Amino acid sequence: MLIRKPADIPSSEITPEAVWHDRRRWLKRAGLATAGLALPGAAVGQMLAPSGQTPPLEGIATTPWGDGLQANSWQDITTYNNFYEFGTGKADPAERSGDFEPRPWTVRVDGRCGKPGDYHFEDLFGAQQLEERIYRLRCVEAWSMVVPWVGVPLSRLLERFEPDADARFVRFKTVMRREQMPGLRRPILDWPYQEGLTMAEAMHPLTLMAIGVYGRELPNQNGAPMRLVVPWKYGFKSIKSINAIEFTSRQPKTSWSQSAPREYGFYANVNPEVDHPRWSQASERPIGAGLFASRQPTLMFNGYAEQVADLYSGLDLRRNY
Repeated sequence: MLIRKPADIPSSEITPEAVWHDRRRWLKRAGLATAGLALPGAAVGQMLAPSGQTPPLEGIATTPWGDGLQANSWQDITTYNNFYEFGTGKADPAERSGDFEPRPWTVRVDGRCGKPGDYHFEDLFGAQQLEERIYRLRCVEAWSMVVPWVGVPLSRLLERFEPDADARFVRFKTVMRREQMPGLRRPILDWPYQEGLTMAEAMHPLTLMAIGVYGRELPNQNGAPMRLVVPWKYGFKSIKSINAIEFTSRQPKTSWSQSAPREYGFYANVNPEVDHPRWSQASERPIGAGLFASRQPTLMFNGYAEQVADLYSGLDLRRNY
C-alpha cells in the first residue's frame, strides 16, 4: 500500500475539515454512502492517503453513524491523547511516538478458534470493505471528543478466525517495544497493555477495528496501525496498536482493572449514574469547545443505549461497572 506515514505529510496536504464534510455530503447525494462497498487492496491506500496524492472521493464508503455530529479537528484528535506507552501527558504521544514503526505489522491470533496463526496487516485489511464512522469518544477522565474513524466491523475480522463455541471472551494486547515506546520504561502498568470484551460485545455491529481517522492512516499517537473502537465504553477499553488477539472461555484480566480494581471495571460502560471514586461521571468536558465552555451531560452508554442496552439485560450496572 502506497501510504505515507502521517508524520511525513505536510499540513498543507491535510484535507481541510470543510472539504471532508462536503465529501460526505457529496457521497450521500451520489448514493455512495453505503457500508457494503467492497474495496480492493489498492483502494485501502487510496482511501487513507491525503487528498493531494490520490482522488479524495475514490473508494470511500460512508455510513449513517455520526450524522449530525460535529467532528473534532485533526489537531484535537492527534494532539490530545492517552497512550501511556509514550508517556502520561496528553501531548506525550504526539511528541514522543515519532520513532514508532507501524510497518511491517503482524498480529498473533490464538485460543479458542479454528484458524490461529500470525496474520500480516495487509492480509487482514487489504481486501476488506472499509467504512467511515463518526463516533463519540468518552474518556473515563470525563472529557469527550467526536472522531471520524475508518475501519472494519470487528465482527467481520473475528469471523475469519472461526471462534469456537467455547470462545466467550476476546483478549487484546498492545505491542511492546521499549526502544520505540519510552513510556514502557516506567512501571505505570503491568505491561503489555491488555484489554478484553465479551464475544457479544466484540461481535456487536458498532464495534470497530480502526485503521484510519479523517480518511487518513492512523497516526502513531492514535494507535497505529490498528486499534479497537468501542464507542459506548470509556476510552481505555479501545486498546491501541494491537498485535495479539486471543479467544478465551474465561473473562480475561485487563490492565486497568488489575492496576486499580476499585476504579476501573471490566465492562467500563459509560454510565452517568456510576461515579469514578475520585470524580463525577454525570457530566463531561468537550475537547475543542474552549477553555470556558460549559460541561455537557454524560449520556448513558455514551449515547448508544438504543443499540447496546440489550447486551446487559439482567446485569447490575452498578456492581458490574
